[in-house]
Amino acid sequence: MSNFTVGYFVGSLAKESINRKLAKALVLLAPEELQMREITFRDLPLYSYDYDAEYPKIARDFKAAIAGVDAVLFVTPEYNRSIPGGLKNAIDWASRPYGKNSFTRKPSAIIGTSPGAIGTAVGQQHLKTILSFCNSPMMNAIEAYIQFTSNLISDNGEVSSESTEKFLRDYMEEFLDFIRRVLTVYPRTK
Repeated sequence: MSNFTVGYFVGSLAKESINRKLAKALVLLAPEELQMREITFRDLPLYSYDYDAEYPKIARDFKAAIAGVDAVLFVTPEYNRSIPGGLKNAIDWASRPYGKNSFTRKPSAIIGTSPGAIGTAVGQQHLKTILSFCNSPMMNAIEAYIQFTSNLISDNGEVSSESTEKFLRDYMEEFLDFIRRVLTVYPRTK
């Protein structure tokens, strides 16, 4: 059995983000073969192709963090039927300059939570479109749109609902299997 490092992005920059709580739960529930590592993007400047000739150090470090993982997991809210602007900016930095896309052949998965009944379904569909263009193989099933209720997940990532905990654990097991399948076709080049 191989171990894989998964870099995860928390789409919300809010300190009390419910998606950060969800990310903590996923870290706790991940199979032992997955080493989880947050990839932060809070301090990236707004992307412009003016930077393409000479990426700033913060952007080079960001791209190196993505290069250092086997797969990526997006844990994101939905803002105005899309993804947060900060996350889109991070994806723009990671996918540029042309020919140096950090997501090419990098297995990915998307999950998110919201108080709304449909969770983050519409925002996730938009993110799937973006990642498809970035040539990132995506786990399309099982889809995960979590309706967040009061006290569903503690600040430490403990899940109070047994059925939600089982769903999240199964989701992470499926992601492990997906990573194995993708990296069989597209072996790591580290």
